[in-house]
Amino acid sequence: MQSTTDAKTIAELEKSIRYISHIIKQRGREILDHYPITPPQFVALQWLRDSGDLTIGELSKKMYLAFSTTTDLVDRMEKNELIERVRDPKDRRVVRIHLLEKGKEIIHEVVEKRQLYLREVLESFSSDQIHSLHILMSKLFDEMKSHEEMAKHQTKEGE
Repeated sequence: MQSTTDAKTIAELEKSIRYISHIIKQRGREILDHYPITPPQFVALQWLRDSGDLTIGELSKKMYLAFSTTTDLVDRMEKNELIERVRDPKDRRVVRIHLLEKGKEIIHEVVEKRQLYLREVLESFSSDQIHSLHILMSKLFDEMKSHEEMAKHQTKEGE
């Protein structure tokens, strides 16, 4: 980080990011009110879409939830035919969670509505501003991922 960036600017940036995150979360919940799933179920469906089939243990780690909480979440999603449990063909003892078409459709519809909302919010931005925002947000995300990976690596070395 540049030494010319003062603490006040960093504090204001953190506050802006926090407020934006809160608004996005609230808008997402409002959209989900029209679907038969909860916000944590939606997050689980997104992880399955992005990562492919996962075990309950893998999903619980990604969502930072207890194994038992994730099991309950999966049970409800299976009951609503959003996912199914599938035995791993390579190891029949392993059960993976598989995203079904109904789950994919819900993700698609909700993400489409979120993107429409963002498009409306960005209407007063120029295409150059949107492009710059995209580049900077991507860079911020990449740096955050890098910091997280370094922290995990340092934690493993310290064990």
